Amino acid sequence: MGWTEERVATLRKLWAEGLSASQIAKQLGGVTRNAVIGKVHRLGLAGRATPSRPAKRPVRTARPRIVGPTAPRLRMPSSLPSVVIPDLEPIRFEDGRAATVLTLNESMCKYPIGDPTDPAFAFCGRGSANGPYCADHARLAYQPSQAKKRRTAAPDELRRMLRLSAM
Repeated sequence: MGWTEERVATLRKLWAEGLSASQIAKQLGGVTRNAVIGKVHRLGLAGRATPSRPAKRPVRTARPRIVGPTAPRLRMPSSLPSVVIPDLEPIRFEDGRAATVLTLNESMCKYPIGDPTDPAFAFCGRGSANGPYCADHARLAYQPSQAKKRRTAAPDELRRMLRLSAM
């Protein structure tokens, strides 16, 4: 159906009463909610707060934080041994060249050594038993997860956190 003068007048009246676009579309019949919204914009009718929107919640004020003396933060010494990897140079083939993407196979270490934009860039090329890297580069590439380190907090640190959360 088209927009006749009578339907436009009804639209204006219902819009001023605060009905939603869906409600107006149902009362007019033969038009969709989007058609009503489009006509409202073309007519330049004043925008209004829709009754279907929930009221804004009041902003809660934060409790004042009580600052008191705190214990110094303790750092647990890492129970894991630090990984020391020797500075490994890529192995060289009989012709003196290092391993490249084109010369790698599934049993060679694929750890990149150097800057990829540098002509001297190469891969480790040593033998790899279980995975893409040799044993030395696997220790370097696969670090223990940080979550496991966090779980081993000191008892004093746990007591401090519980005391702070009770405030």
